[in-house]
Amino acid sequence: MKIKPFLVAILIAITTSSCVSTKSTLKNVDDSAPVPTLSANNTFVLTEYSKDKKYGYDADYPINVFFKNTKDENLNAERFLNALAGPKGEKITYSKVESCCPFPTKRTEIGAGFLDLYELKWEGQTEPLKLYVNIYEKGYLLVPVGLSIKK
Repeated sequence: MKIKPFLVAILIAITTSSCVSTKSTLKNVDDSAPVPTLSANNTFVLTEYSKDKKYGYDADYPINVFFKNTKDENLNAERFLNALAGPKGEKITYSKVESCCPFPTKRTEIGAGFLDLYELKWEGQTEPLKLYVNIYEKGYLLVPVGLSIKK
């Protein structure tokens, strides 16, 4: 028995749409947050530290860096990450581990976005640190607990 391509398409559509809740669990989205200032090195100028241990470390409290279009979707994440240093000013390296944690958003054509999980490393560190970054929404940009501002 052959399954018609139309039925397969419907099954795929139902399966993928059921993965995204219609209500966002993100707690720190703020469309009134100011557009971050850029440094001469093309990184964000960070001035404030988060007091919330969940900020960036919990999928419900991602770092909301926003983007203008898909051509530069990772640009703001890189601008943010390049402005950070280890807890004692150590130079960090980072890599994107995965995209995860779908959530509803009006900023994409499909009505859903994904968080990007980045792994940060620096010399003397015992295990890599992982941060959740949201490129679709805006929020106040703060230095996550345990990190510092790059000098």
